[in-house]
Order: sequence, then C-alpha cells, then structure tokens
Amino acid sequence: MLDRSSKPAPHDAADPLTEMLRGLRLDGVEYGRCRMAGDWCFAYPAQPHAHFHFVAGRGCWLQEPDGTWSELAAGDAVLVPRGAAHALASAPGLEPRPFPRRECLAICESVYDYDGGAPADGEACVLFCGTMRFNLDGLHPLLQVMPDVMRAQELMVAEPTIPHLLDAMVAECGLNRVGASGILARLADVMAAQIIRSWVEHGCGESAGWVAAVRDPQIGRVIAAIHAEPERNWAVADLADIMGASRSGFAAKFTATVGTTPARYVTEMRMHQARQWIGRDRMRVGEVAHRLGYDSEAAFSRAFKRVVGTAPGRLRTGVMADA
Repeated sequence: MLDRSSKPAPHDAADPLTEMLRGLRLDGVEYGRCRMAGDWCFAYPAQPHAHFHFVAGRGCWLQEPDGTWSELAAGDAVLVPRGAAHALASAPGLEPRPFPRRECLAICESVYDYDGGAPADGEACVLFCGTMRFNLDGLHPLLQVMPDVMRAQELMVAEPTIPHLLDAMVAECGLNRVGASGILARLADVMAAQIIRSWVEHGCGESAGWVAAVRDPQIGRVIAAIHAEPERNWAVADLADIMGASRSGFAAKFTATVGTTPARYVTEMRMHQARQWIGRDRMRVGEVAHRLGYDSEAAFSRAFKRVVGTAPGRLRTGVMADA
C-alpha cells in the first residue's frame, strides 16, 4: 500500500522517457458509435493515424495486425497507436469488408452514428470507434517502440482510473441522451492517453532497444534534450556537455547505446519535425528550410529525402491534393 505521508519521487532525468511522453498529445479526427447484430466483419486498412475501439453490449473479435484473432468482451478498449491494418468481427474467420462510412448518420462535426440492423430492444454489439492524430511524426521513435495493439484491460490492475473511465463509456454507450457521442469522444481521448501513460510508467513492455537507451541515466538526458528541441541543429559539443563527457567519449557511448551516431539521430529528429510542419501544418518548404537553419531550400531537400525517402515538395503536393 502506498505511504501517502511521504512525498512522491520526482520525475527527473533518471527517467526522461516519462518526461518526453508528457508532451505526447492526441487530437480526435473522427468518432463513431455503431450498433451491430448478426454476422459482420469490418476491415480497417493501415492509415497514418491511431485507431481506438471500445466495446459495449455484446462482445466481438479483433483480428490483430499479425492476423491472429482475440476475443473482446464488453468494457474492453483497444488502441492501435500506429494505425496498423486490423479487423473487427462478430466471429473470427468471416470475410471482411470496408467499414461503410457512407452509410453513417452525421451527429455533429467529426462524430457519426451507424445502424447495423440491430433491433433497439435486442442484444447488440455496440462499438465506439475513433481515429486520432498524434502530435508526433509517425516515424518518430516514440511511436515506433509502441506495440501494434494496446489494451486497457491489460493495464487495469496497475491503473486505478481506467476501470472508472470504462464504466463511464459503457454508461454513455447505452444512453441516447443529447450529446452522448460528443462525451464519448472526449472520454476516448482521455482513455487513449491513459493507456499510453500506464504503458510507459509500467515498463513499456521491454527492457532493451531504444527504450533502454532512453532510460540510461546519461544518454537519456541527451535524447530528452534533442526531443525537446528537435528543430535545433545540435552540435556534438553541446550534447557532450549535457552528458558531462568529452566529445569523443560521448560520441562513442551514444553510438554504442542508441545504435546510430549523434549527428544522424539529430538529423532524423529534425526531419521528423519537418514532416510535421509540412504534412500537418502545411508549411512551405522554403520556410521549413529557414526554420531549421539550412543555407538553401535545395540543401534541406537533399537532407529530407535522404532521411524520409521522398522529396519535401512531393510530400507537400500530396498533402495539398488531399486537402
């Protein structure tokens, strides 16, 4: 039992991953409540945003990104943080079809309702599904280390607030009150954030790789500083000072721990930030190059293509075409 008479341990540089994730935010893109009966199977193709699913009423089945099926009961909440392809169904093995978004009834902006033929007074599977956008680039290592699927039920023992959120969502799903869908959307935002926070605070499911590098007392401080100011063109000397080591000693330990050189890591973080500015904020390529301190747009474009794999102008053109 916790001794509440003592002060909690501060979150300091000993665990910079927790500090970095405090700035992680999700913005709701679209939400929907669905009532289904009989046999059904909806496929959710891979997308750049996160998926969220909450189950009320009768349970259903989830086909995970690796193809395996797992059963979801009433009160289960699932987050697919990187938007990997998956499916929801009344039973495993059914032929999936795309979710019929055009058949949905718009409730308000970005919130819809779908009637899958379930009788109003009969047993049905009630799903509340959402699409969420992270404030980080999809290739950012913070997102890359997350598992394909994160479940609230697996975290309930260690996170006392999650059961109350699940109960609130069950109650809202069963009511046809004014504004229920909007309240569900806000609860979904909080639930997704709680799932991620609990996952981080209880070990992130792994003790090796990038997570272990971030939690190294010395390297972690450096990575946290880079992530706090990704637009800054960090010099090796600056990063060595943060670690409190010589430049050669710092560079050797960073490369051995993280698996890439400090200069490469800094460049990747700067290009992730550039992707956000271009793709999310629709900033002009020349302005991005100026903000990142490049002498010319051409020099920035070469660096961007080397890291991201496509030219920034093509990314912006694609964004504007989709707008």
